[in-house]
Amino acid sequence: MEQSKQLTPAERNAVTNSLNTQPSDAVEIDLVELFFTLLRNWKLLAVGAVLGVIIAMTFYTLWIHPKYRASTEMYITNTDSVISLSDLQLGSALTEDYKAIVTSRAVLNKVISELKLDINYKQLGNMITVSNPSGTHIIHTSVTAGNEDSCRIIANELLNVSIERIFQVVGTSEPTIIDYSEAEAVEDITPSKKMYIAVGAVLGVVLVSAIITISGLMDTTIKTEEDVKKYLKLPLLTAVPYFSDAAEHDK
Repeated sequence: MEQSKQLTPAERNAVTNSLNTQPSDAVEIDLVELFFTLLRNWKLLAVGAVLGVIIAMTFYTLWIHPKYRASTEMYITNTDSVISLSDLQLGSALTEDYKAIVTSRAVLNKVISELKLDINYKQLGNMITVSNPSGTHIIHTSVTAGNEDSCRIIANELLNVSIERIFQVVGTSEPTIIDYSEAEAVEDITPSKKMYIAVGAVLGVVLVSAIITISGLMDTTIKTEEDVKKYLKLPLLTAVPYFSDAAEHDK
């Protein structure tokens, strides 16, 4: 029986190098070539941008509705002439309780009853945001609605009912009103139409660019002399010129 021949270190290195230099199936992307490919297809990119704008405008018209936000503020503390440190600490600790009272079912239902709103307390609760700026005794309440006057009226009524309810539950002095909601202070928070148009155009161009890029990578046919040199790594011996029928007719 013949014994297997042991490879020398030099032969092992040669085999390793030959394996490492084998052609890989990875696809290389020439960014310069990709740029000029996209540039040649600028009409398709323009069509993609227009379609993106049309889709964005359709979505905006059907699904995006006007939104307005009205805000009020109340101050929570003891109204006695002398305020001790313990009073301030207690007021800070109770701030979270006051926030819960503002959004309680009893308060929301009374607001609905007073204003004769055609919604339930859960729907009204989704329209309300209550916050407490850090380190303060201020309760900031905002109401978001699709009508400028409605959100302002609801915010002011919520403030009045909340103050009354806080006094009933906590039993201390009533909170002090800092700000009612005024018409000129109502914010228009409707998403910008220009933003939707810009996003739609960009997404349209990106989508068309992706389609062009993927179709180019999947197309492995040889079209030009440069493709023969680049992909086949072979020297070009000769080329057969192509003449169209129109060129033959001109002759």
